[in-house]
Amino acid sequence: MMADIPRRPKDRDFVETLEGFFFCLVGYLHPADRYTAYLKYTPAERGRWARGDVHYHRELAYYHVNNVVATLAFLERDHPRYVWRDPVQGLRFSFVPREAVRRYYAPEAALARILDRPADPLEREAAALVEVLAPAAGVPADSFGITGSVLLGIHDPAFSDIDLIVRGADAALRVKRAIGRLADRPLLPLEPERLARWRADTAERFALTPAELAHVESRRWHYFRFGDRYVSVHATRRDDEIREAYGERTYRLRRPVTVDATIADARESLFLPAVYRVADARVDGRPLPVGEIVSYEGLFCDFADPGERVRARGALEEASDGSLRVVIGTAAIPDGGALSLFS
Repeated sequence: MMADIPRRPKDRDFVETLEGFFFCLVGYLHPADRYTAYLKYTPAERGRWARGDVHYHRELAYYHVNNVVATLAFLERDHPRYVWRDPVQGLRFSFVPREAVRRYYAPEAALARILDRPADPLEREAAALVEVLAPAAGVPADSFGITGSVLLGIHDPAFSDIDLIVRGADAALRVKRAIGRLADRPLLPLEPERLARWRADTAERFALTPAELAHVESRRWHYFRFGDRYVSVHATRRDDEIREAYGERTYRLRRPVTVDATIADARESLFLPAVYRVADARVDGRPLPVGEIVSYEGLFCDFADPGERVRARGALEEASDGSLRVVIGTAAIPDGGALSLFS
């Protein structure tokens, strides 16, 4: 069964398979016959998420390479058609064949319906939030979308979050500035208890020092509360901002490395994967012409500005055009790697 695709596949879109699995798309490089995506929800006898009489279990509480590896083990054992080694990206990952897709979920289409006809208290809150952010940022409401459980219609207003999408770099920057102006009214900081849990979990997961954790927290503009509701905001590319086609370049893993480099251009770091153009790179202490640091770990989106010196632990990859990049958030590194400021 082939599902209609409303436009180019994008990060944080979802697909539902014939078995009723929900996969979340990753990035913008997708083969013609399948989607690069990770398993998020599966049907279950009981579960906090539900649509009608069908309950769902959340297979991935949050995106981290170790969690994704666990879902790959489950898929490879019980549903091997969803695990594939991509010859272009050099990646063994979960991929959803297009003939296995029952339905494609586009965040902007779901939000358009919610703005027109919100069906429950959570959807009304999501509509109200967009009605605050859009005029404050000076962007149209159709620049936004909604992802996560609300997109899939399996949310519960008693506990589910609002996960917004903003389409395009310019719109995302405008929304970022608006969120800064609206901080404390009507947008609120996270509760101290929730923030304390985030700090402890993040420091442990990425082996961050207190200073590194403080820097990450200072850049974390896209998480807040709207009333009592937890909100996240994520930028995705417009079609004209997808600058690489699948197969245009192939990538080959060379080795795990530590690279020190100066950020030359951070304009594409709002997206996931976050792309930083870098200069003056030194790999394991030696000069090497690495041109990019790419992070599939959302914690490091919008992490650094031009002129700042950073250190990345990741996988060195060579593209078919000879260019070099270092990738964070890959299973080639036991903990996925990390990014930090470095002087």
